[in-house]
Amino acid sequence: MTVTADPKLTARIAELMPEAVEDLKSLVRIPSIAFDGYDQSHVARSAEAVAGLLREAGMPEVEIDSVDGGAPAVLARRPAADGMPTVMLYAHHDVQPVGDENAWTSAPFEPEERDGRLYGRGAADDKAGIMAHVTALRALREELDESGVGVTVFIEGEEEWGSPTFRPFIEKHRDAMESDIIIVADSSNWKIGQPSLTTSLRGLVDAVIDVRVLDFPVHSGMFGGPILDAPTQLGRLIATFHDADGSVAIKGLYQAEEPDVDMDEADLRRDAGVPDGLGLSGTGSLTGRLWTKPALSIIGIDATPVQQASNTIIASTRAKVSLRLAPGQDPEAAMEALIQHVKENTPNGAEVTVTPGEMGKPFLAPADSAGMKLARAAFEASWGVKPVDTGLGGSIPFIADLLEVFPEAEVLVTGVEDPDSRAHGIDESLHLGDFEHVCLAEAHILRGAAAAGGGR
Repeated sequence: MTVTADPKLTARIAELMPEAVEDLKSLVRIPSIAFDGYDQSHVARSAEAVAGLLREAGMPEVEIDSVDGGAPAVLARRPAADGMPTVMLYAHHDVQPVGDENAWTSAPFEPEERDGRLYGRGAADDKAGIMAHVTALRALREELDESGVGVTVFIEGEEEWGSPTFRPFIEKHRDAMESDIIIVADSSNWKIGQPSLTTSLRGLVDAVIDVRVLDFPVHSGMFGGPILDAPTQLGRLIATFHDADGSVAIKGLYQAEEPDVDMDEADLRRDAGVPDGLGLSGTGSLTGRLWTKPALSIIGIDATPVQQASNTIIASTRAKVSLRLAPGQDPEAAMEALIQHVKENTPNGAEVTVTPGEMGKPFLAPADSAGMKLARAAFEASWGVKPVDTGLGGSIPFIADLLEVFPEAEVLVTGVEDPDSRAHGIDESLHLGDFEHVCLAEAHILRGAAAAGGGR
């Protein structure tokens, strides 16, 4: 697939950038957090704003819908002419909670430009993905009318909350969403100025582990010694999850092949905020440890807060475990391996209960398909450099649902983020120069799909 850099299209995207950034700022100002306990009227308002942008961008059919009590999603369609392909553009309009607002340099829902970046919750993940779609559609409005290529835009409203109604939604709208290529704009680029295509994603299982050692708390002076408290017993169990070098020690977990590219340790330490004195865990390449090997983290612990501590032996505690899975790993098998490991390593006969939680499948894209060739050519035409095939340590479990419901479609995972974006973290931001390249690349992909033809 050949995609040629087009100065006119490049100029058109550049012309649209001020409007795109202002519209992105308006979206960022809406605190669309879909988690329980947050005002869901903001999520509804965000969906309305996205629907308005898509109508203004020329999409003839736009609706807002939710299923099974889920958050509102936006579905827009430009039906394909006979014999022409359809491209689906995915992003999500919900965002993560902001954490400690006082830790932000500027207010999380008051977008601010600083040094070529736009700061704010959702500025990168994933409202910039929405605006990449809108900007590409604006740039090609008349061209799409003439070419007959079909475009479907699906903007989800609960991705950060785990996409609980994603599968029912796409099954309900299966006929309207049938596509040849699906672009999931929810990933990251290799670095600023260097685009990438995400060809693999780790899967995910998580679970809550409860540890009980007593029927009730007792005096630590009178009974301390023969009885170890629940947090200590939990800590002894947690310590068995990793080998001495920090590799995951759970038997039966799969490891995929090492990636073709690696990163500098200094870059990892900078991007993740790792102090110079802290040793890194695991073996092999850094990208392998991040993308193609399992990783286990304790992401939450419930115990007596220090301020409320008394001289008692704590009777029970619990922790939430997040286990990332290598591409090729079956999530159900991984959950069973985790449960079996806990059973085999329960300390001193403590009462331990494992409650399974979320399970998400990993993803491995075909490396040399027609869609991948088109995307690589579009990225090179937009950035002026060849893209890098990368993995992603995070998970996008709904991709498995897309592939199951639309088995003939090709999924391309692209992104607007870079290593400095800090998605989900404090001071989340978007590099505006790369954002322009993303918009241009997507326009090239839509144009290339129209030129290729061959729809179902």
